[in-house]
Amino acid sequence: MKQSIIYALDFDGVICDSAVETAITGWKAACIIWQDMPKAVPQDLIAQFKLVRPIIETGFEAILAMRLLYKHTPVENIYKNYSALTQGLLTDAKLTTDDLKNLFGTTRDAWIENDLAEWINQNPLFTGVTRKLQQLTKQTTWYIITTKQERFVKQILKANEIELDESRIFGLDRNMNKPAILQILLNEHPNQEIAFVEDRLPTLLNVIRTPALSSIKLIFALWGYNTPADKQSAQQEAILLQELDEFLIF
Repeated sequence: MKQSIIYALDFDGVICDSAVETAITGWKAACIIWQDMPKAVPQDLIAQFKLVRPIIETGFEAILAMRLLYKHTPVENIYKNYSALTQGLLTDAKLTTDDLKNLFGTTRDAWIENDLAEWINQNPLFTGVTRKLQQLTKQTTWYIITTKQERFVKQILKANEIELDESRIFGLDRNMNKPAILQILLNEHPNQEIAFVEDRLPTLLNVIRTPALSSIKLIFALWGYNTPADKQSAQQEAILLQELDEFLIF
């Protein structure tokens, strides 16, 4: 007999509304690479970044997105040519994705060291999520599966008085994709239903394309970083579409 549901939750776009912080960190890091950029990020570029955020898979890509926006690349062009545009920036700057991951992390570290309160303030949890996660801890086992570096997840959870053992946080540090992590959870909980909550449709589609993960319940977080087209496409898939007020309702 199956026991209570095990929840695997994405972080950015499901738990934490981190778009503004990601934009600012991306800008700060981009200024280190391209020194023609002013230190203060223009507010209109933060607004544009929010439009681009749904196609960003991992936070360090914000460095490239902010550079493209600074160079007046239209949001529509970024959507259409994202891979080519970002690869062009990497090639011209003679950088690798590992270089960007390290720079993004150290830029965040410096911000936290200089002003932890401001950094936390720019990483608010979505409305009601703090209480829901505190209740979830009392009721069942849950995990975080994210492309964010784990130390930053821990900082935000701690600031919001949410308890989660660090062994249950699977972040960028693991160098594993989300389907691989879900397979680990299936192996660890063979007799329990696992629900995976994610705001990026491509990630959910990758899970659907992995036959070994067919037993996992997939939930699309409509309040997160996705587009109207994503929402429409998700309706054609074996995915439960969920609004924020339905999230973690027992």
